[in-house]
Amino acid sequence: MTNATKLPQHARLVIVGAGIVGCGLAYHLTKLGWRDIVVVDKGPLYETGGSTSHAPGLIFQTNYSKFMTQCAMYSVALYKDQVYQDTQCAYQVGGVEVAYTDARLRELHRKQSVAAAYGLEGHVIAPREVADLIPILDPTVIKGGYYVPTDMDVRGWYSAAALAEQAIAGGGAQFFGNVDVLDVEITDGRATGVITDRGVIKADQVLLATNVWASVLPERLGLRFPILGVEHQYAITEPLAELAADKDLFVRHPILRHQDFSMYFRQHGDAYGIGNYRHESLLFEGDYVGAKAEREFTPEHFQVAQRAAEELLPPLRGKRYTRQFNGFMAFSTDMGPIAGETDIPGLLVCLGIWVTHAGGVSKTMAEWMDSGTSEFAMHEMWSRRFQPHATARTWMYARVDRQYQEVYDIIHPLQQMEHPRNVRVAPYHQRLVEQGAHFHASAGWEVAHWYEANAHLLDEYGDCVPERSGWEAMNWSRIQGAEHLATRDKTALYNIANFAKFEVRGLGALPFLEYMAANRIDRPVGTMVYTTLCTASGGIKADLTVTRTGDEQYMVLTGAGTGPADLAWLRLHAPTDGSVTIDDVSSLLTGVALWGPRARDVLAHVAEEDVSNLVFPYFTAMPLTIGTVPAVALRLSYAGELGWEIYCPSEYGLNLWDTLWEAGQPHGIFALGAGAFNSLRIEKGYRAVGSDLTTDYNPYEAGLGWAVRLKKGDFLGRAALIAAKQAGVTRTLCCITSDAPDAMALGKEPVFVGGRAVGYLTSVDYGYSVGKLVGYAYLPVEHADLGTPLEIQYFDRRFPAQVAADPQYDAAMTKLKS
Repeated sequence: MTNATKLPQHARLVIVGAGIVGCGLAYHLTKLGWRDIVVVDKGPLYETGGSTSHAPGLIFQTNYSKFMTQCAMYSVALYKDQVYQDTQCAYQVGGVEVAYTDARLRELHRKQSVAAAYGLEGHVIAPREVADLIPILDPTVIKGGYYVPTDMDVRGWYSAAALAEQAIAGGGAQFFGNVDVLDVEITDGRATGVITDRGVIKADQVLLATNVWASVLPERLGLRFPILGVEHQYAITEPLAELAADKDLFVRHPILRHQDFSMYFRQHGDAYGIGNYRHESLLFEGDYVGAKAEREFTPEHFQVAQRAAEELLPPLRGKRYTRQFNGFMAFSTDMGPIAGETDIPGLLVCLGIWVTHAGGVSKTMAEWMDSGTSEFAMHEMWSRRFQPHATARTWMYARVDRQYQEVYDIIHPLQQMEHPRNVRVAPYHQRLVEQGAHFHASAGWEVAHWYEANAHLLDEYGDCVPERSGWEAMNWSRIQGAEHLATRDKTALYNIANFAKFEVRGLGALPFLEYMAANRIDRPVGTMVYTTLCTASGGIKADLTVTRTGDEQYMVLTGAGTGPADLAWLRLHAPTDGSVTIDDVSSLLTGVALWGPRARDVLAHVAEEDVSNLVFPYFTAMPLTIGTVPAVALRLSYAGELGWEIYCPSEYGLNLWDTLWEAGQPHGIFALGAGAFNSLRIEKGYRAVGSDLTTDYNPYEAGLGWAVRLKKGDFLGRAALIAAKQAGVTRTLCCITSDAPDAMALGKEPVFVGGRAVGYLTSVDYGYSVGKLVGYAYLPVEHADLGTPLEIQYFDRRFPAQVAADPQYDAAMTKLKS
């Protein structure tokens, strides 16, 4: 099982944990040429006692996250032909999810559409077709099913062992079982090895792949990650007469989900296994786990599941169970993996990963460790994505509890958490409440999606705001459309207190920012620059604005959700010679946006300085005194209208809102919600990071080549972008419109040409000013010509669309620059 028995004294990398993730990391790193990797586990190799050892191994590939679907699809390809000790590791039997209700059947159509968007084959099938695949299932109790032929079941620890053996065979890795890691050695603030019960292994890097034990070692180092253990039930029946012919098989039937009862099933030869989430969440932290990641079965939590199982699969009625246990799993607060560096240099983590995604996540992590970039966009797994409150135990327990309860629920894209709320609020939050704000939670902030006080705007604009019903009307209001149109006519105040704000300063600030940014930063004081930050391979890591506020001082603005990741990306690449200081001033400063054709009239009334177009042109910044508020105003508007973002010390925030609100009364001022903000920015063609912009795409593909300055000198990703420009793009982000009466989409819907899926909607909303659905999708260049006919699939129906001009609103920028 290993090529040595004595622990080495030094390694390039020590991986703690020999489950499917640790083994996958060793496999992928050795494939990339790494040597001198040591993997240790406190259990015996390779059935170590972790969750990989007891996992039933079901791989359902379809996920609304593109990244998670990619990881699952890659895992299937990786595991498919594995053999360990002459035993097959994976069985591509397919997977079925059944619908017990009409709502679930509709959800299965939505799943099939997103699978098509991501290039995964899936089919919605009739109840009888489900029973043909799983003959012991009663088709009369279901409405239909969703079938993916390439889903599979794997022997979890066998697959881990196969990966480990390949890493060993290549000469790059050693594995050691029964090694208890007591602590991580820290020297001068850096991880320099692991302290075990068999001695110290010095290391250049240490990586924790400890999953359900995720909190044990980090807690000793003063670290905490937003992840908890959960207990999850699994039971295996006695042999079933109906499956007697399959006694010597591992599995023949497709794996099965019964999500209306939070359950799944898999065949065990002539028996059946039942996985159950339909019980209260049983949460714990790592020190609760003993030698094995399981404990005794709690039968009181299995009663509903047993009844549902016997209804769906009648041969299970009255059967005994030969094995029952509560297995331990790891859930992060957002259900994504946690992988990347930590606050301790040299210490990495790869946590919260199941067998389903372990192949893809370990590949992505290995690529990132090797080159600083990866094939799959990794923002959903990066350890630096979390907000400051994410590791508070109150937050962790509340969020993981909800994630467990909702693991198989039908989740609307705009569904909101109920608890915790009011974690972060703007200084003028009470004013938003007074306007009847319908709040959504974003990065812990309370952000109004629309305001009931603006219902009167429907009297003026209601004829241009189509009605919605059903799914698309959930968490939505017609008021959003009225706010959108009023912004184009009047003046809106928008809450930007949640925007992330960084100050970069020092003698090395300019060369540092020039290296990080694709655009040219060296411009006069008071100038703003929009830029992308790219990876070494040219993918878009972030998009943000940089304002030069002094000779050696810059203000960087980015979104609330991406703020921690963007800050970490900057700090990761910052020089260590003291020439650059990067401060997060997000809490020191607050902001209000003033947008609309009458915005200058409002601002001029209360600002001591001249804010005319001549003195204060587009994409510049000026210090202003607004009433009694010392502020800095930036002339830009992501609504696509004349406007400013205005920032001030947080204690002046309420005063700033009230001053602008009072001055705007003669000009029809109103509070604008985030729902309208989204439709305004899509209509104007502004991209959103995380959906339109990820490391999957470069600026030329995203239509942002105008913001790349290849001749300015070296910058991160320059070589890759030079090559990309010379080669030309094969896909491009296109504006897509539809004025079909039944046109509707909420995002991630597949786009078809000639019956073949060629892309999916990265952003979409109704364009109230242009009177049609407006969206964006990356399309192959051969399908990107204006007027190209398309189809968009929404649940189980398709409607016509076409490639259209980008943007749909104010392409000449006359309104912004007025």
